[in-house]
Amino acid sequence: MTISRRDLIKTSVAASAAVSMPSVIRAQTGPTAARTVRMIKSGDLRVFDPIFTTALITAEHGYAIYDTLFALDSKLTPQPQMVRKWSVSDDKKTYTFELRDGLGWHDGTPVTAADCVASIRRWGQVAPGGKLVLARAKDISKKDDKTFTIELKEPLGLLIDVLANLAYPFLFIMREKDASRPATEQVTANIGSGPFKFNEALAKPGASFTYDRNEKYVPRSELPDGFAGGKIVNVDRVIWENIANPQTAFAALRAGEVDFFEYPSADLYSAIESDPNLELQVLDKMGWVHWIRLNCLQKPFDNVKARQAMLHLIDQEAFSRIFSSNPKYTQNIISLFGNDTLYSNDENTGWYKKGGDPEKAKQLFKEANYSGEKVVILQPTNIVNYSNAVQFLAGALRKIGINAELAPSDWGGIVARRGNKGPVESGGWSIFISGVPDLTLSDPIGAPWLSADGDFFGWPKNDEYEALRAKWADTATVAERQALARKMQGLWWGFVGDVRLAQSVSPIARRKTLSGLIGMPGALPMWNMQKT
Repeated sequence: MTISRRDLIKTSVAASAAVSMPSVIRAQTGPTAARTVRMIKSGDLRVFDPIFTTALITAEHGYAIYDTLFALDSKLTPQPQMVRKWSVSDDKKTYTFELRDGLGWHDGTPVTAADCVASIRRWGQVAPGGKLVLARAKDISKKDDKTFTIELKEPLGLLIDVLANLAYPFLFIMREKDASRPATEQVTANIGSGPFKFNEALAKPGASFTYDRNEKYVPRSELPDGFAGGKIVNVDRVIWENIANPQTAFAALRAGEVDFFEYPSADLYSAIESDPNLELQVLDKMGWVHWIRLNCLQKPFDNVKARQAMLHLIDQEAFSRIFSSNPKYTQNIISLFGNDTLYSNDENTGWYKKGGDPEKAKQLFKEANYSGEKVVILQPTNIVNYSNAVQFLAGALRKIGINAELAPSDWGGIVARRGNKGPVESGGWSIFISGVPDLTLSDPIGAPWLSADGDFFGWPKNDEYEALRAKWADTATVAERQALARKMQGLWWGFVGDVRLAQSVSPIARRKTLSGLIGMPGALPMWNMQKT
């Protein structure tokens, strides 16, 4: 979809007149506008528990209100965060961690080692890296209020890397009474120890969520460095606005009603660049890999031939143009391990063909005994590029005789629905589109989307692949892991754990009065930014 200058002027005028703007944007209470940052995020926050879901927006909510034991710096090296110091025994089996001073919950109680132990155990129920830790652990226990240990049955050299992993769900530390809940049951308290407090009184589900600076938060003494270092908050309040229409969002940004627009559609780039008050900025230079997950439990994709058909159907060049009309922002993606990681390779990629191969896809659907079953594709209407990609995919399926049907909703609705394992007649789904940071594709231990144990959305299962993945933690050298990665990829594209569409970097749009944004893969933290 293109937008003419006339359309932009009309939209901008409408925004200035406050005709199309939600009333929450026009209202200003509490901290002054100069100390308040308003951000249009990519979707609506519906799930608040960052262990319960792998949704990016929930992870960013987690980064605001919770803290982590370790964090990655700008060189992607783990650094202590809540931890003051740590040590490992001579036999490499017992790790001892001591918390730093000044850690406190938003309810006024101190953070204790018991909170950390409970949080690790809960995270370990769902995160692949956490599952590995629990499987290797002989005991995880507190020694005193500030000290806890992880005692292993056998050495795990990657332990600190796993605790600092950048694949959702992150290891956020929660209060013991919250972390004592099963990981399948949502925590709803929104009380953390992080640099921001969630403002329950100003929460307007579907419209906006408000975060206030935690005045009692004690940052580390180091300078901010990636997700590590001092989490210094330079504003009093941050408000996440939910504006689904990209033209309305752009008008709000242009009029100064908001300061930040997370995912402007590609057709707005030139208009943003031409405005002297606005700037496009690529924060995550490694970018995201966009893919589709197929429901391996239900027809037609319970048949591997149907899943293989999707590999051949996809025209990656066309999808790249959907994600950006500027080729500098996109590239094709054929490796399970991403384009820019140490483990990227070309094993078993003969299915890739420029422009796709619809006839081969049609043949494979026939071999899968496809007989007209409805293929329901979840369509995120408030993420323009994904919505357009889904419509294009549905069209490609229909051209080869597949009964494709769109199920439109906002992203929050998709996050809620994608856990349904049932048939489409019972509210299930066949395909949904998503994306992950390219960096996480180098971590089959921590990234749930690189698993095939039947636990992650789409629920692919392959025991031979899982046996190889289990060896990753004990593979000593990069060269050995690269050889293992080739074997894993050879299997993955055989049983088709997912289907890749494109890789892209996505510039954010901001007013030039907003600065200090931290550019890291995986999430956008809100500390360090400032408004002038």
